[in-house]
Amino acid sequence: MKLCLTGFVFASAAIVAPGAHVSKATFSKDVAPIVFQRCAGCHRPGEVAPMPLNTYKEVRPWAKAIKERVVARTMPPWLADPEHGSFRNDRRLSQSEIDTIVNWVAAGAPEGDPRELPALPEFERGWQIGKPDMIVDIGEDFDVPAGGVVPYKYFRVATNFTEDKWIEAAEVRPGNRGAVHHVIVFVSEPGKPAGIGGEGGSLLAGYAPGEPPLRLQPGTAKLVKAGSQFTFQVHYTPNGTSYKDRSYVGLRFAKGPVQNRALTGRALNFGFRIPAGDPNYEVKSSWTAQNEVRLVGLMPHMHLRGKDFKYTVSYPDCRQEVILSVPKYNFNWQLTYEMKDPLVLPKGARIDCLAHFDNSRNNPYNPDPAKEVRWGDQTWEEMMIGWFTYVVPAQPKADAALE
Repeated sequence: MKLCLTGFVFASAAIVAPGAHVSKATFSKDVAPIVFQRCAGCHRPGEVAPMPLNTYKEVRPWAKAIKERVVARTMPPWLADPEHGSFRNDRRLSQSEIDTIVNWVAAGAPEGDPRELPALPEFERGWQIGKPDMIVDIGEDFDVPAGGVVPYKYFRVATNFTEDKWIEAAEVRPGNRGAVHHVIVFVSEPGKPAGIGGEGGSLLAGYAPGEPPLRLQPGTAKLVKAGSQFTFQVHYTPNGTSYKDRSYVGLRFAKGPVQNRALTGRALNFGFRIPAGDPNYEVKSSWTAQNEVRLVGLMPHMHLRGKDFKYTVSYPDCRQEVILSVPKYNFNWQLTYEMKDPLVLPKGARIDCLAHFDNSRNNPYNPDPAKEVRWGDQTWEEMMIGWFTYVVPAQPKADAALE
């Protein structure tokens, strides 16, 4: 849960009228359980949020700001339309949780009895996945300039794995969040290309604003074969200060039997041209399952002109099902939507992605509405990718090729 104090939207709902009865909610008994479980994962030292929220003294100065953010439902960040899909990592607060925070602030944000304070969840400092079994960095110090444009950089690093490894969790950490927009780690198997193009099955994990680490369900993991290399794709965004970067990824190996192999695919469109000034330009992309797979996660990706994004499954029997709709896309939050239950896609099922872009002057984030926009790596250019994660049996049948 990340709080930004600029551009607040002050909601008129849930305002307590003078003289009205206010429940005597306290931080220790009522609010701390919400903050510790919903916010502290990001709001703690060393993590992405701008301030820690681990104690009453840390939370109290932000009480009104927290209230306004949760009433507006901008915190915790969650962009999916609740009418479509059910996701196990749904970050939305319940109305009861929101009411508790509103009542606490209206009562003066009292601390209450410290003896009623629950224990703060145990976090591994510097990691969200817990202590990794192995850490691999980009292999060198890269000098990030204070200004200018840095083309995407690619760092290839040997894993030195002498046997196949199953990865159940992976977390990418940038050396400096202020100057690293994203990092994507791809797996390059021995004798094969670097693995950046194609269907994306070689993608291991990534970092971007708001993107959570890879954490797969028990019995599910990604395969890294012996002798593989990691390719780090790093997008640097100079911020006025030069420094040396050495971004890295932490890996946690599967401890028990692996029944399901997870892979990441993508439905993308390279060929669009968004006209200057167009407020609602439409782009489509698709991917077809060559064998039966089970869909477990979705992640739409666009840049600053991204307006909305929708995933629809078209089945071989002509049925269609909207599985995710993001009606108000926000480039600042690269969210992954983990499906509550895997969705079986039979052979021939198609994932159809539909996106709209706002290249008009009405888009406050638009770098230049007077220019036509095409696919490109840099933030002022555009992308249209419907990432998705699916699983297949860890030991596939001899006649069933991977996607």
